[in-house]
Amino acid sequence: MAFKSGKVETVSISDGGSSSPPNWCFFGWLLALTQLLLHGALGLVLFWVIYYLDGFGWRDNPKLLFNYHPVLMVGGFVYLSGNALLSYRSFGCCRHIYKKLFHTVFHILAVPAIVMGFLTVWDSRNLSVPPIANFWSLHSWMGLTTMGLFAIQLVVGFFSFLILLCCEARTAALRAALVPVHATFGLITFLMAIATCLTGITEKAINNLGDWYTAFPPEGLVVNVLGATLMGLAILMPVLMLIRCQQRGPSSISSHSSGDQDEESERL
Repeated sequence: MAFKSGKVETVSISDGGSSSPPNWCFFGWLLALTQLLLHGALGLVLFWVIYYLDGFGWRDNPKLLFNYHPVLMVGGFVYLSGNALLSYRSFGCCRHIYKKLFHTVFHILAVPAIVMGFLTVWDSRNLSVPPIANFWSLHSWMGLTTMGLFAIQLVVGFFSFLILLCCEARTAALRAALVPVHATFGLITFLMAIATCLTGITEKAINNLGDWYTAFPPEGLVVNVLGATLMGLAILMPVLMLIRCQQRGPSSISSHSSGDQDEESERL
């Protein structure tokens, strides 16, 4: 807005290239840090399981069979689902259809990891001598809730963004209305997964180390660093989502109403 000869002139800012270089630089650093934490979480859980928990086994060794569970759940719920969320932020130079494709592929890859992670912990408890009870801890309740949210997200995403495309023109308004709901519950599911992983690794560390946990053993430090990495993701992921929205917010001062509806229809 500028004053000239007693008149007020409004300066329009176009969506393309509207963000100043420092904003994009800050966004890029946050994105890189988030990717570092995603890869770090996966690497740390693998290191913990292989180095301290004796690696992996099969049904003849229920204790080692269990070790698939933390790796698959962190890999599915955190690493793959986190990259699915970031697919709309990481590939700014790509067309929206390609971002949607990356988003879908990451979620599809997460499904077998989550299913196998659930089945391995189920079998490891049932095959133990004596068998260990299922679904008694807060961690297991949170895990069931997170898997339920994830399943609902998959069904809603498949229904609204694939099936409804068969009647694209008639369902544009419905799909546009579902976008913020789907995005919000996607972030909630990711944060629930982080909280579930934190309770799970803490429960496993206490059961494995007992009172020695308080003496700061190397395994305990690895578990704590893994937990801190997950907490960092719980902070950075919502920040990345909000920063992107704020950058888009003031970028369409002159044509916000019609332009955004057209873009939302394209996004769907």
